[in-house]
Amino acid sequence: MSSMKVNIAGVELNNPVMTASGTFGSGMEYADFVDLNKLGGVITKGVANVPWQGNPTPRIAETYGGMINAVGLQNPGIDTFIERDIPFLQKYDCKTVINVCGRSTKDYIEVVEKLADQPIDMMEINISCPNVKEGGIAFGQNPKAVEEITREIKKYAKQPVIMKLSPNVTDITEIARAAECGGADALSLINTITGMRININRRTFAVANKTGGLSGPAIMPVAIRMVYQVANAVKLPVIGMGGISTASDAIEFLMAGATAICVGTANFNNPYATVEIVDGIKDFLEKNNIDDINDIIGCVK
Repeated sequence: MSSMKVNIAGVELNNPVMTASGTFGSGMEYADFVDLNKLGGVITKGVANVPWQGNPTPRIAETYGGMINAVGLQNPGIDTFIERDIPFLQKYDCKTVINVCGRSTKDYIEVVEKLADQPIDMMEINISCPNVKEGGIAFGQNPKAVEEITREIKKYAKQPVIMKLSPNVTDITEIARAAECGGADALSLINTITGMRININRRTFAVANKTGGLSGPAIMPVAIRMVYQVANAVKLPVIGMGGISTASDAIEFLMAGATAICVGTANFNNPYATVEIVDGIKDFLEKNNIDDINDIIGCVK
């Protein structure tokens, strides 16, 4: 039997397959389809210090090879989350990673402080949120802001901190190095690419927000390129995502340098995607007589 175990910032995962934030809730909606014990970890939908309503509808539009979403990080707030979602995830033998969003550094820190004594394994910080103090530019688009917010969060975090990088930047390695300088324990990428569709019959935008985040197979080549660049630019473990829907997709990310991967949009049209990918990676290792998955991580230089 090939070993599927991987290590991220001292946290050992049974296998490298996790769920991408915002596509799996906290696993409750999927528990009838997926045995969460078979996953390496669940990364939850983003949670803020207070409940967020999200954006006006319509919020989602289909597009070639993917979808555009402008949900606006609707969530019930951290207090409900601690009461309801974390206890649910505790029932399973997979790692629990809480995705944290905010509109100011203070917002993020409030959530991080409340999570300090919770039984979670890691937290993923969504820095694609608009920074209200900077007039709405995302935290993750400015290297100085990335370094500062990472450093502040690390002062309060009791669990390892994964910084989730936005691809909507000129040089992703500059942002990755800024997060590393700020003390991040790991990086995850990519978040969605800003996109737009127009409804020609109604002569208006397909989503009420005008723009939204493009995800799905259409963005995979961009994601692999960025994961490869970042894995070779920093010494931190990288969690790769962006359009993964099959085991061979996942293996490409691992070979590019990702220590683990996340499945996102694929969950919507195939609720079994994550488990199928775990099984497919196992089959690949065994067919190729690879004893340890770590032997293929970053093997393509």
